[in-house]
Amino acid sequence: MDPLSQGVLGAAVPRSVAPPEHARIAVLFGFLAGMAPDLDMFIRSGTDPLLFLEYHRQFTHALVFIPIGGFLCGWLLHQLLGKRRGVSLRRSVFYCTQGYASHGLLDACTTYGTQLFWPFSDVRFAWNAVSVVDPLFTLPILLLILLSLNRRYAVLAQIALFWAVAYPVIGMVQRDRAETIGWELAHARGHDPVHLEAKPSFANVVLWKIVYENDGQYYVDAVRVLADGKVYPGDSVPKLDLERDFPWLDHNSQQARDIERFRWFSDGYVALQPDHPNRITDIRYSMLPNQIAGLWSIEVSPEAGDADHVRYVVARRTSSELMDNFRAMLFE
Repeated sequence: MDPLSQGVLGAAVPRSVAPPEHARIAVLFGFLAGMAPDLDMFIRSGTDPLLFLEYHRQFTHALVFIPIGGFLCGWLLHQLLGKRRGVSLRRSVFYCTQGYASHGLLDACTTYGTQLFWPFSDVRFAWNAVSVVDPLFTLPILLLILLSLNRRYAVLAQIALFWAVAYPVIGMVQRDRAETIGWELAHARGHDPVHLEAKPSFANVVLWKIVYENDGQYYVDAVRVLADGKVYPGDSVPKLDLERDFPWLDHNSQQARDIERFRWFSDGYVALQPDHPNRITDIRYSMLPNQIAGLWSIEVSPEAGDADHVRYVVARRTSSELMDNFRAMLFE
């Protein structure tokens, strides 16, 4: 999730068990350690634009790395602050390890995918329960943690932890309801999907994106999961087929290898971007949940050499019309 969400959850864990005299230091250390795994975003290459996709949410987010990450954060923060505040190294590492441990599990609740069992498996766990940014998850935890800075109010941090667990559970219930509507919609069309998933749209667990595959075609729709279960029909696009879509592509080239890397990252949900025939997009994410147009894609070129990489493209442009449509789906 976003850094603030990771930080406040990281702060809530040690604050809920810290003695009163350590209330503020536990919150600070947990907050910083809770954000630390995302330092993997700095693993980048000037020549390989997809390198960061392979390393983000990889080893720093793995369960086996928690003791290492917690110790490194604890040792560093102890040298910078812990000593001067009279906190032992053991306590510093304890608070940081608790904050660090919360990060990967929270990320797995989103749709992006987290390699929790690296290096034993490269499976990206995505429980599709919450959006990567959701104020309804983050703000109550933030408020409770700030109030808990008073030494007597550790119970508020415990309430924050309860909300941190309860909200994704609510999201999972909503996800299952959205998937049920998605299956009903697919069957009404005479489809028998190979695979169907529901993913939360931006900052809520009410409006969901339904993606399913049927007969080599991806179908994308939006569903508002309230009492009405309203459906907003969307687009469809053929599943990526290299032989059909890029007959000129050398399968031993770097571009072909990059396509497979992007396919793995996108969990197979890749297709040509309709308005850019040389771009392959991740159809799981879009500004409007019933649209194909992805937030990121890769661009291939028939003029590229055998050793040339694809181009990575980010398209997150918004407009007043798009936002009006999103609000209409969510509230009307």
